Amino acid sequence: MTDFDLVIRADRVLIDGRWRAQALGVKDGVIARIGPRHAEWSALEIVSVPSDQVLIPGVVDTHVHVNEPGRTEWEGFATATRAAAAGGVTTIIDMPLNSIPPTTTVEALALKRKVAAPQASVDVGFWGGAIPASLGTLRPLHDEGVFGFKAFLSPSGVDEFPHLTASQLREALAETAEFGGMVIVHAEDPDRLESHGGGRYYEDFLASRPDTSETSAIAMVISALRATGGRAHILHLSSAKALNAIRGARAEGLQLTVETCPHYLVLDAGHIDDGATQFKCCPPVRDASNREALWEALLDGTIDFIASDHSPATPDLKLDGDFGRAWGGISGLQVMLAAVANGARERDIPLATALSWLTARPAAFAGLVDKGTIREGARADLVVFAPDRAWTVDPARLEHRHAVTAFGGRTLAGRTLRTWVGGRQAHPHIDEEPPPGRLLRRSAAAPERATAR
Repeated sequence: MTDFDLVIRADRVLIDGRWRAQALGVKDGVIARIGPRHAEWSALEIVSVPSDQVLIPGVVDTHVHVNEPGRTEWEGFATATRAAAAGGVTTIIDMPLNSIPPTTTVEALALKRKVAAPQASVDVGFWGGAIPASLGTLRPLHDEGVFGFKAFLSPSGVDEFPHLTASQLREALAETAEFGGMVIVHAEDPDRLESHGGGRYYEDFLASRPDTSETSAIAMVISALRATGGRAHILHLSSAKALNAIRGARAEGLQLTVETCPHYLVLDAGHIDDGATQFKCCPPVRDASNREALWEALLDGTIDFIASDHSPATPDLKLDGDFGRAWGGISGLQVMLAAVANGARERDIPLATALSWLTARPAAFAGLVDKGTIREGARADLVVFAPDRAWTVDPARLEHRHAVTAFGGRTLAGRTLRTWVGGRQAHPHIDEEPPPGRLLRRSAAAPERATAR
């Protein structure tokens, strides 16, 4: 008899925000014991992490567009979750669009789960959608375990997921407040968006989606929170000019949380070439001073955490060369951990601090109490990461379905070398059936096995 299924020994294990020399014993997918680095334990597999590498919790990415079913040619659960594992992401929560049908009904959620179950290399949860036609009927999806409800305040880019007006947002927040739910908001005000953003010039596209589009929309959200007592989350914050309003809302005691994305923290408008539509996203990448203000807002806690907003499309839709026609999304799931770690390094931000924005904080936001941390009783979602290892992002070598990313050609310090999901190796990929991912529900009940049909 062996003590554990897996033992991992490392000189630097991230526990409670500090690096410690420890050994972890994993049994039945859970960290069963944490002990001295050289504890004499037996296991089916024993891994010793080299001294230039660290052992960290798996990244929790709460903002991923997998697009399956219906637009699987854009991405899919097999490719998205393999990319996640390769980048040290062990949990994703899938957005209710751009799949067809969108996840706005119990039936659509059941279809998503059926499709995802046999393909998931990492754990997968699901957001529901709040569109005009679904208002008044959100409770059944909540009861089925979605983590909350996504709403757009401006056109989403796909006809089957229309946006809410300001009054409809208030309806959604009032409805979800009745059962303790949450609305996550794409906050751009359509009345502040301009129509002149087409063509090859990035500066024209940027001017068409000004800071005021975000600040105005966030003001709508704050007003609706005051009126309803609901809970809202601002997705992919791009404009630092909204930060003071967010701070004020928090000071009032309103239930408001905020995320930003790696592309807003690493890229800047001054280095985006005309016609380079791989950089198009909505809201847009702004200037370098705005980028630095977002880093400061992470450090002072105004921004709660980082999510990828991985939103791929086929190359013909993405690499159009015209910012008016190209799809507005960035493929960043596999490079998120490295990009954030590298950006933190450039600003002398401790790696442990940066990792909290990718692990513990998004896990707490989503109510995933056994994720985002290394402790006894937590899921054994673990990553071996080499913080000093430099590599250049080659889109053709990523696991995403298409070789397109705004991070292509960038040299980053920090690379994922090995990933376990529930104590089972997910990267480097091992062809085994079933894959290690599970399907997650918002409730505290045990998640479904990914092999469920």
